[in-house]
Amino acid sequence: MTIVALGTALVYLLNQFGRGVSLSAALALFPSLVLEGEIWRLVTFVFVPMSGGVLLLLELYFYWFIGSALEREWGTAKFSLFYLSGVVLNILFGFLALATGDKAVLVTMRYVNLSLFFAFATLYPNLQVLLFFIIPIKVKWLAWVDAALFAWSVLSSLLALDLAGAILPLVAILNYFLFFASDLRNTLGYARRRVQHQTSRQTINFKKATRQAQQQKGYIHKCAVCGKTDTDYPDMEFRYCSKCNGYYCYCKDHINNHVHIE
Repeated sequence: MTIVALGTALVYLLNQFGRGVSLSAALALFPSLVLEGEIWRLVTFVFVPMSGGVLLLLELYFYWFIGSALEREWGTAKFSLFYLSGVVLNILFGFLALATGDKAVLVTMRYVNLSLFFAFATLYPNLQVLLFFIIPIKVKWLAWVDAALFAWSVLSSLLALDLAGAILPLVAILNYFLFFASDLRNTLGYARRRVQHQTSRQTINFKKATRQAQQQKGYIHKCAVCGKTDTDYPDMEFRYCSKCNGYYCYCKDHINNHVHIE
């Protein structure tokens, strides 16, 4: 990521001193021009800045930061594979778009950076950043906003009967889904099990019994061994034993030290 960030900054600076000649235009990835022999664009588009000034500086720092964090978490080999697969998929995206009739398609690093951010948010969802250097916000909420905008873009293409416009962006961030397939399955499975647990008859009866006990006795939890309650010991941890036949509660001293009730 350091090489990409420095290279992008260098291209931006050279653009400023180009005297009307844009280096970015010579490096950008137009699939139609690649087919005419300008194959260097398959590599150089990685260094084309997508903004300028202070905004570019912030973008470069942010993506350098998350790229470095991912590299530390995964190791250089896995991170490089993730990043390069994103670049290759975006090149594929460009040529598929060209094949569907979009002769002027321009491939940028937008979707590569988006997949990087999604990966970072998946690994560090509760990391807090300062939005506009003022508003503290967790990374996962920013990722949800990006995901919503991305989904809306795909949905808009579907509503406009633009099948290519709906499918191609998904191809462009396919590396994220490939690398995090197991994590996404586990998250969806946990959410489904949680809903099933919350709506099960056992859970409903347990909550009902708990409310009745609280109304009648003035406490929620009471240890079946020593008789301690959460009212008398508000800082005490209480748990229910899954091996006992019924709803039997125990304090932290007896949850693993009691005779199971049959």
